[in-house]
Amino acid sequence: MAALLLLFSVGALFLSSNAQEAYDKLPETYRKGVDLALEKLNSHTGIHHHFLFLRSITKSDIEPGFDVTYIYHNFYLKATKCQKGTVDTTSCQFRNDRPLIDCAVCYKTFGGEIEQEPKPYVHCVHKPALTEEMKTTRVDHCNAMGYSSGAPTLLASTGTK
Repeated sequence: MAALLLLFSVGALFLSSNAQEAYDKLPETYRKGVDLALEKLNSHTGIHHHFLFLRSITKSDIEPGFDVTYIYHNFYLKATKCQKGTVDTTSCQFRNDRPLIDCAVCYKTFGGEIEQEPKPYVHCVHKPALTEEMKTTRVDHCNAMGYSSGAPTLLASTGTK
């Protein structure tokens, strides 16, 4: 019985470290977008649990030059057993009784920092509630954010970082 408990504990630690590892493997510019989504999610009073980055669905970027980059990132966040506001998340384990949150963010960076204009776009919704219309609205919004005219649209880029 003790061996089973030890095996379960090691497995739980492995799962929680994988969550942080997935986030840590993201390029810095994408991590900033995940942080932006988490900040917005945590501002909702109805959210009681801490969420962690689970995995990317789609990533793309356009670098028109002059240290400017336009980022689009679609990813999943997953609830943990930790309470919202937890600072040390190393021991937070994923909950399997809550739906994933599907987030899409797009923003402009200059010198690696998110610019306030055009205003960064963050759209997060529980995955079961995400509709095709919402997906289309996300793409349309990100493509119309004021990217350089004549440049390819953000989602047409082949960035798969």
